[in-house]
Amino acid sequence: MTSDIAKRQRTVPSAKAFEFNWRRPVPDVLQKGAMFDRFDEETGVLETDCFVRVDPDGFFIYWKTENTDSQLLELSQISDVRAGCKPKDEKLITQLQERTPGKSWDRVVTICSGLDLVNINYTNMIAPDSETATFWIQSLRSLTHNTKAANVCPMTQLKKHWIRLCLTVNPKNKIPVRVIMKTFASGRNERVVFQSLKELGLPHGKNDDIDPADFPFEKFYELYHKICPRTDIEDLFKSLSKNKDVLHAEKMIEFLNETQRDPRLNEILYPFANKQTIKYIQENYETQDEYKNTENLSIECFYRYLMSDNNACVFLDRLDVYQEMDQPLSHYYINSSHNTYLIGRQFGGKSSVEIYRQVLLAGCRCIELDCWDGRGEDQEPIITHGKAMCTDILFKDVIYAIRDTAFVTSEYPVIMSFENHCSKHQQYKLAKYCEEILGDMLLTKPIDGYSLESGVPLPPPEKLKRKILIKNKRLKPEVEKPVGFCLPYSEQLDMFFKGQTDALQEENEVAEDPDLAVDGEDTESCSKSGNCTAASGDIANSVIPTSINPSVAGSNADLKRLQMKKVR
Repeated sequence: MTSDIAKRQRTVPSAKAFEFNWRRPVPDVLQKGAMFDRFDEETGVLETDCFVRVDPDGFFIYWKTENTDSQLLELSQISDVRAGCKPKDEKLITQLQERTPGKSWDRVVTICSGLDLVNINYTNMIAPDSETATFWIQSLRSLTHNTKAANVCPMTQLKKHWIRLCLTVNPKNKIPVRVIMKTFASGRNERVVFQSLKELGLPHGKNDDIDPADFPFEKFYELYHKICPRTDIEDLFKSLSKNKDVLHAEKMIEFLNETQRDPRLNEILYPFANKQTIKYIQENYETQDEYKNTENLSIECFYRYLMSDNNACVFLDRLDVYQEMDQPLSHYYINSSHNTYLIGRQFGGKSSVEIYRQVLLAGCRCIELDCWDGRGEDQEPIITHGKAMCTDILFKDVIYAIRDTAFVTSEYPVIMSFENHCSKHQQYKLAKYCEEILGDMLLTKPIDGYSLESGVPLPPPEKLKRKILIKNKRLKPEVEKPVGFCLPYSEQLDMFFKGQTDALQEENEVAEDPDLAVDGEDTESCSKSGNCTAASGDIANSVIPTSINPSVAGSNADLKRLQMKKVR
């Protein structure tokens, strides 16, 4: 066995073979580009005949009109691409209708971007036809939320900066020197940038510009090293090479095995570095031909190797889902959101429908909905933070937002955690909206093989893909039983769905007022029987819905007649 391991160490590179492919294919149509009109709802400005494209690496979407500077958006900062809607500005509507008679709103592509979930920028573009709009929406969505692209190595990040510069051109289709200065001169003397450009034989005046053809990546890489020298890597190289111009292979192997390598790694799956490793490094990162077939490495090769994917600070093979997803649901942590509807303070804050879209697109799988009786004449259920002077949003608008974005970035189940303050009649509306809007996405019956019985495990995430669960407190069974001449709750709910509200027996129920009731009152208490849940999104000790119980419905928090069972 020992000889086998030794033989393997002599012939196998020092890392487990893993092909890290962060790129997603960019359709040719997006690379070739298309003509769009663009409008800004905030300023009311309409920009016509924008030529819009995506770069081949899928880093940026960029556009340009005649005699203007180009503009771009980074795809990693785009949270959603959706079908747009009719603008609110009447002047803008008139301009659009004059340019394209008839309804053009089905051709609007809205791009949502930003550095956080709250401050969202909207870029609205009008495609030549609805088919083009649909294709661009679907294609752009496939390029966003690329976790791998957010974990690329420093060398790829440098290439990304170079691509940005090449796309940021002026009306003459050249790169302004001031743009390069802005990229590098953060906290530095501008003269260093100008001098470095001069040394590379490039235009270096503040008002000069550079032809992208004269600015290949290698030129940019040289400029980077002149302006931002990596003295840390230089010092390390000098230390290992004993101040020589080259690093001997044996010293490099020693460095990889004793300094770089995690001693906890399995020696068979992750063999030690050897001469085969050095050969691999030279073939891929050595730029000087005189060192490629020797036992020496140049400092440039050392630079490029340390800045490559071979030295990533994360486990690249774990950027995909690598865990077993067939264990009971209660065995997993969950990406959860508390008070999801708020985009600011909990007291006097603002509620937003858009934030539900953003948290789901960001990967959150458990969201909170604080439900209250509506205040207007239509008596539509609302979501707000009780007794905290926060603004309201409509419950049904939130359900629409959840429907549209629940499974854009992940197919794993979404849990809607209800903090329910609604009267019985309003709960009928909640159930109606959930059923009609979510449709088949809503889990309404037990999954085969996972009955609601003591000792039977909960279904695994793999079985719950593209399903929405409701987590909510319910009353004890004896409290839910109909009393006297009242119809069973299941029949009352069916009558409500059919619009037969006049025939329902209404009780003298006083709805909770979100301006008066103490928020969260009695929402986190648990009965001794365990039939309850906390108001937060944590499912570790809470309940989830898994089936319909046709004999019980309409009780406080009985939504969709979903039977719940405490996770054990």
